[in-house]
Amino acid sequence: MSPRKSTTQTKAADAPVAHDATGMAPKADTDTPLYVASLGVRWRDLDAFNHVNNSNYLTYLEEARLQWLSHVPGPWFDDHAMPVMAASQINYRHPIAWPAQLQVQLFCERVGNSSMTIAHRVIDAEHPDQLYCDGHVVMVWMDPASGKPVPLPEAIRAATA
Repeated sequence: MSPRKSTTQTKAADAPVAHDATGMAPKADTDTPLYVASLGVRWRDLDAFNHVNNSNYLTYLEEARLQWLSHVPGPWFDDHAMPVMAASQINYRHPIAWPAQLQVQLFCERVGNSSMTIAHRVIDAEHPDQLYCDGHVVMVWMDPASGKPVPLPEAIRAATA
């Protein structure tokens, strides 16, 4: 499923790389980000090699997803339905140095009964041709009491339509 709606005014300067179930990338000029988060690299994100430690990429992606979810109109979680990350896949394309301003682009890759796959790209805000990473995460909505999947909230379905 290709992304349909952007909740920000920012449009990616270059094409997203999201993959469907067959591993094929869709046509780049037809995809629009679901959301674009702007994040700055912090000095503390660096490792001994003086670039962003690979574990911080997950933090950047989490922050972007939370920003997107905070813009979703309507309830997207309650006491009986909360999102959890079921899987993550990151392709590290280029090291991130400090200082840097990043854009984390999120795309709706797939919507299921109780889950959604969110494709992502992290690019340099000032040089959008510089791709730092891409990949996707699978988010599953579940009942925290039972640990069982529950249907996606309507607010999430509407935000990805």
